[in-house]
Amino acid sequence: MATTRPGRYRSLVATLAFLVPIAGFVVWSSFQVSAWECEVCIVFDGAESCRTVTGATEEETLRAAIDNACGTLTAGVTNTLRCSRTEPTRARCGRI
Repeated sequence: MATTRPGRYRSLVATLAFLVPIAGFVVWSSFQVSAWECEVCIVFDGAESCRTVTGATEEETLRAAIDNACGTLTAGVTNTLRCSRTEPTRARCGRI
């Protein structure tokens, strides 16, 4: 006959108590609808990158689009900061 140890049951309960809320949050957040969409193009050191991003607020979405565009154009902290301060050649935001 197989016997179960009490520690094994407690481990299972603790693991489920930890993972179920996390999984619930991931599922819940994936259904949240974004309210804004921004398309941004940036020219930095002779190269151009355009990105479209959705987000909850206009400011947050614009910042994320600029950061994403700069992420493909730069390497290193200094250039990333320089690029993020560059005025986009095109920035168009609107409600979805």
